[in-house]
Amino acid sequence: MTTVLMQIAPQRSTQYSSLARVLAPYEIELSPLGKELSSIDPVELGGQHYLKCRIDAELDDKLIKELGLLAMGCACYLYYDRIGERDGPFLRPLDTHFLPKFPPDLVTTRRYQGKTNELFTHFLCNIARFSSNFSQQPWSELRLFDPLSGGGTTLFVGLVLGADVAGVEQNKKSAHSTAVFLKQYVKEQNIPCSLKEERFKKLKASRWGFTLGEETSKCILAKGEIGQSAQLLSGFKRPHFIVGDLPYGIQHKGGLTDLLTAGLPIWNELLLPGGTLVLSWEATRFSRSQMIELVESASHLNVLDDPPYNRLVHRVDRVIKNRDVLVAQNGIFSD
Repeated sequence: MTTVLMQIAPQRSTQYSSLARVLAPYEIELSPLGKELSSIDPVELGGQHYLKCRIDAELDDKLIKELGLLAMGCACYLYYDRIGERDGPFLRPLDTHFLPKFPPDLVTTRRYQGKTNELFTHFLCNIARFSSNFSQQPWSELRLFDPLSGGGTTLFVGLVLGADVAGVEQNKKSAHSTAVFLKQYVKEQNIPCSLKEERFKKLKASRWGFTLGEETSKCILAKGEIGQSAQLLSGFKRPHFIVGDLPYGIQHKGGLTDLLTAGLPIWNELLLPGGTLVLSWEATRFSRSQMIELVESASHLNVLDDPPYNRLVHRVDRVIKNRDVLVAQNGIFSD
């Protein structure tokens, strides 16, 4: 048995102060490491918060790399209660060998009103992969689509992880500013980039197609309506995952219902068999049971509602008190 201590990622904002501590155990449980765990326990050492994970299997390179991909941890250590005649605890740093495809500050540099916490976005992407038929594949072989891409945080997380990404945003200003930011960022970082800009006159839509890096990654940013997603993603292979952070500004059930009723059938058709849809939303006014009913009535997706999937609700701040996460699968899944 191997014992690993994962340090909980610190939070830069007081609004998200307990986010990582709440969600970290569930992220590990759902990851490929989950089947090999005999226990997960929170511990505090030197004023820092950790999760003590006892792993039954041999800690091979593949499992070590999965530790490095976790969103809610910032460092990992091998843990020893005792070495020889000396009582511990003793910690030995563990190199996870995770190398981001692009600089991580691609995700953190851009600040804008309403931006979702980057760790949470990374968590959503991880949960999508863990819950799919593609959980054993590296991010470099996977594709991610955000149908409500806003300022591009989900797309940038996907690029850093190594995925090809695509997003659709209805707001022209948001879509344009995100494309301008990415264009400027890769220029400043001397990242090879080719850009193709397109206009779809009949759709009254536009698209920016980026090809990035030496080992080329694709990023499509599109300005258009939800119902145009299939046309705007032409040339982008069907995504393995769809990840979206639903707008918190919708203050009534009808607005959210209309958005999802329009989007879910389209997203269902786009999603690869074996893939997953992951949505987060503020559940105070629109309950989990209402969300499940809507997703299953408007699509052929199968919502996962067994533990720990039904325990992912958490507080963000005094306004967003019950943000929840829904995970739904497309098609028949292997164990």
